[in-house]
Amino acid sequence: MADTRTKRVSNLPWVEKYRPSKLDDLISHQEIIKTIQKFMNEDRLPHLLFYGPPGTGKTSTILACAKQLYSPKEFNSMVLELNASDDRGIDIVRGAILSFASTRTIFKSGFKLVILDEADAMTNDAQNALRRVIEKFTENTRFCLICNYLSKIIPALQSRCTRFRFGPLNLQQMVPRIQHVINEEGVTVTEDGMDALVRLSKGDMRRSLNILQSTHMAYDVVSEENVYQCTGHPLRSDIENIVDWMLNKDFTTAYNSILAQSGQVAPLIFVFPHARLDA
Repeated sequence: MADTRTKRVSNLPWVEKYRPSKLDDLISHQEIIKTIQKFMNEDRLPHLLFYGPPGTGKTSTILACAKQLYSPKEFNSMVLELNASDDRGIDIVRGAILSFASTRTIFKSGFKLVILDEADAMTNDAQNALRRVIEKFTENTRFCLICNYLSKIIPALQSRCTRFRFGPLNLQQMVPRIQHVINEEGVTVTEDGMDALVRLSKGDMRRSLNILQSTHMAYDVVSEENVYQCTGHPLRSDIENIVDWMLNKDFTTAYNSILAQSGQVAPLIFVFPHARLDA
């Protein structure tokens, strides 16, 4: 049994394998974490609305809260986690959410928790129905809405939640966490490979770990070139060469040089002529 569990964990995507299990493990947005921890300590957790770019810790934060609030045995009966993009319509509100919120627990006091990811994918009708469910079951259920775009959440829902914005992670926050995964997994990463991981992820921790894992699976060494090859991005040096040819050579020479460029850069440049050097 233990061997099976260990194998199952080892086969997990690194994003899930290294997802923080408690609030103290989170590496960013400390002011938000402190505020939520205070709510929990005082047993006054409000309805929450987390918004911001992907991979900035929104889902990890509320799941860490849930794991602190409920024991492993209680978790499935006290927490409902849904992705609104799977079912954007009103049926998901009238079905799973209403059923969960209206059912009282026998062996556990306190409130239940509904986590609604990608809530900005819900239709306006579904959001209005959700507003009424939140109003009706506030006594025994808390709701956490997670979205990328706050503007796509209707004002009536926004006003019923305490809002927190999760911004992109900075270099100082990302590198230690990436390095921790590298050490745990025994990955060989070059200095320029680490720079490429951070550069391409653009503050998205989920993306950086996915790139790290996929590059590690495809190559022995996570170098800049291998990272760019694995993600389908042209190397910066290749783009610099092409820009130089276009600016300093005649058309025929530049055209032939670009066509002769090895790898996938040439077709990418013709398809995406706006490619930037800082990509």
